[in-house]
Amino acid sequence: MTHTTPSDGLDTKDFVQESKMTEKLSADPHYFIFLVVYLVLISALGSFVNDMYTPSLPAMCKFFGCSVSMAQMGLTSGMIGLAFGQLLLGPISDRIGRMPVLYASLALFIVAAIVSIFSNSIHFFNICRFFQGIGASGGYFLARTIPADIYSGRNLAKLMALIGGINGVAPASAPVIGGLTSDHYGWKGVFILLTIFAVVILILGSGMKETLSPAHRSRGKWTEAINGYRVLLGKSHFMIHVTFKGLALGLLFAYISATPFILQKTYGLTQTQYGLVIGLNAIFTAAGSMIALKFHPLKKAASIGTVILLAGVAGEAIALYTIHSLWIFEIFAVIILFALGLIFSTTNTLAMNEGREKAGEASSILGLAGYVVGACVSPLVGIGNILHSTAICFIVLAVLTAIFSFLSSRIAPDLNK
Repeated sequence: MTHTTPSDGLDTKDFVQESKMTEKLSADPHYFIFLVVYLVLISALGSFVNDMYTPSLPAMCKFFGCSVSMAQMGLTSGMIGLAFGQLLLGPISDRIGRMPVLYASLALFIVAAIVSIFSNSIHFFNICRFFQGIGASGGYFLARTIPADIYSGRNLAKLMALIGGINGVAPASAPVIGGLTSDHYGWKGVFILLTIFAVVILILGSGMKETLSPAHRSRGKWTEAINGYRVLLGKSHFMIHVTFKGLALGLLFAYISATPFILQKTYGLTQTQYGLVIGLNAIFTAAGSMIALKFHPLKKAASIGTVILLAGVAGEAIALYTIHSLWIFEIFAVIILFALGLIFSTTNTLAMNEGREKAGEASSILGLAGYVVGACVSPLVGIGNILHSTAICFIVLAVLTAIFSFLSSRIAPDLNK
């Protein structure tokens, strides 16, 4: 459970009421199950907004008559929206509460998804993707923020790893569902399905309890949010963990952007087959996320994950350049994804534990880092020979990830219980 002290402007009576509220939320087993399920769903929307429509990318190139890189810009636009949305909504949620922000962001996503169905050009579609990203960002960052409102330390690590592990079903199932849907109903069917999913989440939100009481909300000027970001950006330990996570997540986005074209164009898989393969691969990320909890101290999982990642990327780069075998590509892909699971679960927890005093802003920065890197690399993997450009992106990102893994390992562990 969260251990807090009265903050400026928070009297002892309000603080006691706040402590009782967090104790009640963390002690109710029935609500805890609902909380985990709901956090998985709102976090999954952030995955679905990209993963579910990736099987349609080659077909969308034909539909809009555009290049591979232009189609991949839809992923970039969505990531920019996810990044910007978290940066904007984080401090807003610290001021007005978590649930109003969640409801508003879901409503925006629903509108943007419906409008995108009527796109008559790839450029208009990519604009819609930006607003879809903002809409999905609310649930994505609140899935990290809400646990930090209630828990800290190892308990926070356990909850976030549990959510991350279960949520491995999202990237595993999204390409499968997206592939089947696009094969039968085209890319527009995917966004109709995403709209329905967001509506269901919005309805279920009525069962959620607000985790940030009025007593603990920001009360100063709106410009103080900038100071909150400035404080966090100045915390070296926090930023090392954030950058470590961001670079690793960028590698995942490079993989997500490249594989639809590699598996469908180079190896001849259908959209449905592609979805099944990618779905199976994603299970290894979930496995890595859950296994990370077995390590003591927790941060050891990230160091070992980095070593595995370097080995996997080296093998994948050689395979992309010289071997050209679907099976070899898959073997190294699952090694990379398992390693990323170890890193994600650990860096998420380490960063949020360092920045939990400003959980909204901390979660925003953490989410922003990965999507900024992802937005940059997504179109790069489509330049020239996609096999070679993907290999180069993988290598550069893996090396940078290793550098920050080393810096992270030099920080004394604070989750060693």
